[in-house]
Parts: sequence; C-alpha cells; structure tokens
Amino acid sequence: MTSKEMTFVQHLVELRDILLRSVIAILVIFISLFPFANEVYSFIAAPIISVLPQGSNIIAIGVISPFLTPLKMALIMAVYLAMPYLLYQVWKFIAPALYKHEKQMIMPLVISSTLLFYAGLLFSFYIVFPVIFGFLSSIGPSIVDFTPDIQYYLDFVLKVSFAFGVAFEVPIATILLLMFGATTIENLKKNRPYVVIGAFILGMLLTPPDIISQTLIAIPMWLLFEAGLIFAPLFLRKEDSSESDDNDPDNTPSQPSKTQSKSAEEQEEEDWDDDEFDAEMDKIDEDFQKMDDEFADYLKKLDDEDPKKDT
Repeated sequence: MTSKEMTFVQHLVELRDILLRSVIAILVIFISLFPFANEVYSFIAAPIISVLPQGSNIIAIGVISPFLTPLKMALIMAVYLAMPYLLYQVWKFIAPALYKHEKQMIMPLVISSTLLFYAGLLFSFYIVFPVIFGFLSSIGPSIVDFTPDIQYYLDFVLKVSFAFGVAFEVPIATILLLMFGATTIENLKKNRPYVVIGAFILGMLLTPPDIISQTLIAIPMWLLFEAGLIFAPLFLRKEDSSESDDNDPDNTPSQPSKTQSKSAEEQEEEDWDDDEFDAEMDKIDEDFQKMDDEFADYLKKLDDEDPKKDT
C-alpha cells in the first residue's frame, strides 16, 4: 500500500513501529555497553585525568553517582552509536512522500550529516577538551585542588560535545537553505561578516562561559560555512539535472506528477483540442443570441400593448 492510500491511523501505526525499532536498537547497544560502563566512562574521562596532578582522580559527591553516572554515559553512548540507524528510520518514514529527485538528494545529505556529527564529537574530544581542561587546571588558585565531580564532568562533556556535533552541521544547513530557495550564494557571501559574528554568539551560547571554548567552536563553524558555500553548487547542479530527468517523458518518476494527480474533470478539460473548444464557444454564443432575441420580442410585445400609444 502506497503512502497516498494509507490512512492517518496507518501512518501512526507505521510511526509507532519506527519508534519501537529505534528504541530496541538503542536498548540492544546499551545492554551490550552496560558491562563495560565503567570502562566507557574511564575512556571519556581521559582528557581531564591527563591534566590532573599525579595521583589525583575525579571525585563522586553523590551517594549513588559512582553507579548512575557511568550508566548514564553508557546510555548516551548507545544513542550516539545508534544515530545512523535512527536517521535511516526517519528517512524510511518520509521517503514515500518525496519525489524521485528529492530521494536522490536526501540520502547523501543524511550520510554527510551523520559523518559531520561524528566529526564534531571527535573534534571536541581530541582537540577542544585537552585545551579547555589544561587551561582550567592551570588558571585556578594554587591553594585549590582541581578535582571535578564525575556527574558535573559528564554534564559538561555531553553539553560541549553535542554542541560541537550540531555546530558541524553548518554545511548541511547552508546547502538546505540554498536548495529550498530561502537564500542565494551571493547573499550569503555578502552577509559573511554577520555570519562570523553569529558564529561567535552561537559559540557563546552553546559552550561554557570561557573565551577558549567559544573561539574553538566559532572558528570551525565559520570554516564549515565556507565549505558549505563551496560544495553547495555541486548539490544544486545535481538537483537541477534530477529535475530535468523527472520532466523527461521517457523517464517514469516514482511519484505521480502534478498533472497526473489532478482530478478527472480537470484532466478532461486540459485534453480538449482547439476544435472542441471552438465548437463549445460557438454553442455558448448561440445561447446568448437566443436569449437576446427573446428579450427583444418581450420588450416589443410590451410596447404594442401600451394603452398610451393608442391615444
């Protein structure tokens, strides 16, 4: 059954199945990571452990933090690892409603957005965190021991890494804006200074209140924006060629065209040739002429019956 024939309830059932499969995928990965939750947290804590004084470790203030924090880390890691499958489920749900050229464009965008998200996570873990933690551990007073809590550290890492993962989607956002006609490449180039300022403002909102992390996220966002401008013409040309293929009469699209989806009455009207149209117009003119003659005869009859005319 196609998406056009599906009812609203059937769409809800399909959405329920997709959500159920997504939750199952996350649970399967989480169950696989659960026995190694402590090792996973130790791996995530490596950037801050490397800058702590010799023999120091992060601490746990909460009573059940040593148990819940690694568990939470394993669950978040399961979501990150299941991200390609989750995006595939989203694509599978919306694919029947797309035209052929839109399907051809969505899959490369889904793959590239997934890779960029992972690139943002890796960039934050291997480049940003060592710089931030090295700065924070050296700037405090000498009488203060730098021993972060495991829960606060996890919240910090999740917030910053997710911010970098989203920030690395800037090329995809740029390409989508250009594809849907919201702006043009010329306008984006002309407004480049505002984009740079906006990158620093967004970096200030997404990262902790320090200039280092703000700069480390703003500069990649600006560079990724420039990358989006460079690669956008390739996607736009590909989209234009796909649309021309869809308009080719020899190419049968996967979705019905606008003309095919019109009602039978409108299709019948468009199928009229010139002779049928002229004949129909002549018939209408004859009807109007007949009405005019009948109205003229009626006025003449009234004029003949007027008594004042005889006097």
